Amino acid sequence: MPFLRLLAAFFLSLAAMSLPASAQESPPPSRCLAIANALPGVTYANFTSAQAQAEGEVSITYAGHSTYVIETPAGVRVATDYSGVYGSNPLPDVVTMNKAHRTHFTDLPDAGIAHVLRGWNPAGGPARHALTVDDIYIRNVPTDIRGFDGGMERDGNSIFIFEVAGLCIGHLGHLHHRLETAHYAAIGRLDIVMVPIDGGMTLSLDAMSEIASRLYSSVVLPMHRHATGITEFTGRMGPGFAVDFRDSPTLRISLRSLPQRPTIIVLQGV
Repeated sequence: MPFLRLLAAFFLSLAAMSLPASAQESPPPSRCLAIANALPGVTYANFTSAQAQAEGEVSITYAGHSTYVIETPAGVRVATDYSGVYGSNPLPDVVTMNKAHRTHFTDLPDAGIAHVLRGWNPAGGPARHALTVDDIYIRNVPTDIRGFDGGMERDGNSIFIFEVAGLCIGHLGHLHHRLETAHYAAIGRLDIVMVPIDGGMTLSLDAMSEIASRLYSSVVLPMHRHATGITEFTGRMGPGFAVDFRDSPTLRISLRSLPQRPTIIVLQGV
């Protein structure tokens, strides 16, 4: 019965909270996912000490191309789609990568980076990440990627999700196909989403705006823009999304300061 599954999940979550991260044999559940997908309207649950922290302000800085630097209330620095060109000073504690082009990964990450999370698995199969570093929990949802021969390579990209200070932050990576229902289910709630808007190297603007609209995040952060006019993307998102141009590359935000109306925030440099 759905109620019994929900009840069981609740008690499992309590057990997980009582264990330190190093003692958990399996990855902790995500606070950005419903406890039971079969139950509509359920609340989201937090299961680890890192995920339980809903206080504090997160800093998100546009560093360049597809690299955003996320700094947590505890001072953990994470750089997305890291190639070493952007977001390397000061050196991040965690980097995520995707292998679409050299601008999204590096084969020679600085040895001082504690955690290097590749969006693909060099050994084959999907990449699987579920990492807690102080007050941030990082996981991934694998997607396919288009090869240079035009064919699709299975599990070559990842959507990375960062759970910190009660926020669910997603980075779509170098996304090359529309998302299926299973992808949306695996992603869960995203309060903030980073979206490539190049209009062709990843997906068309129509397809990308469709994905961003369905995710319906409180904050949409464009990236990977190239020559695309911002209004080409914002116009497709429709009147349901406000547009906010900032004169700073840094957004400081908390769970309590999320805009009430979904907003596309264009940081300086994008």
